[in-house]
Amino acid sequence: MSIGIVTDSNCDLPEQLVQEFGIIVVPLYINIGTDSYLDGVDMSRQEFYEGLPGFASHPTTSVPGPGMFVEAYERLAAEGATEILSIHISTTLSAVANSARLAAEQTGAVRVTVFDSGNLTLGTGLLVLAAAQAAQAGQSLDEIVALMEDQVSRTYCFAALDTLEFLRRSGRLSRFQSRLGSMLQVKPLLTMHDGEMDMERVRTRKRAIARVIELVNDLGPLQELALVHTHAPERAEELHQQAQHLFPAGKASLSEEVTPVIGAHIGPGAVGFVAIKKRDE
Repeated sequence: MSIGIVTDSNCDLPEQLVQEFGIIVVPLYINIGTDSYLDGVDMSRQEFYEGLPGFASHPTTSVPGPGMFVEAYERLAAEGATEILSIHISTTLSAVANSARLAAEQTGAVRVTVFDSGNLTLGTGLLVLAAAQAAQAGQSLDEIVALMEDQVSRTYCFAALDTLEFLRRSGRLSRFQSRLGSMLQVKPLLTMHDGEMDMERVRTRKRAIARVIELVNDLGPLQELALVHTHAPERAEELHQQAQHLFPAGKASLSEEVTPVIGAHIGPGAVGFVAIKKRDE
């Protein structure tokens, strides 16, 4: 039995790991005016973030059609996969998983199981990586799904945004709220866990960073801790230095720039963590 793994470009896994485990990443679309770009294929992250503040129209994002997933599933089947696990960004944030489910119904060559990660960026990516490692180790599909359900319950994403402006531009915040936030120098702090998004408003960047560290610390002992940022490597390194005591001993940590699919909504300058709690003994 061979289990193939498919995900979407929200996952932010490093290309090295994607290649090592034979994961297929289906790109989402970034739309700027009348032009559409495949995420990670037609436009680099650097090009996107450097252009973001000045694009004539604010970028939007869209979901790949079922045909792109069918192609990915059939490719894995042709390579010998007997089952496929397709793991995607939370359905509360995107319709990607719905497109994947339609594709699964159209795929006759192999059984496809679509799984909602309940998270985004490396919250999805670390779940994909765990599934790929388990598949490589010979675990069954049922065992991998149980593993993922457990990890979803222990995965949290925290991000301190630089501004409310891009949430407003993307339609995620009313104009009044964004203006109020600017006047009060509000720094939004987003939390994502098991499909639920929440937002706090913190007055300064310094306090936002302190609050992110506090929230991670409150989770207790961690299995994994990864840094994420939107075109802000210096801020990410500063956060890393302030939070060194939180990183699990002996574990290599990831630090990844977040895909433009998410960056279009939260803007440049955001920094945060994806944390996975240790299992309760």
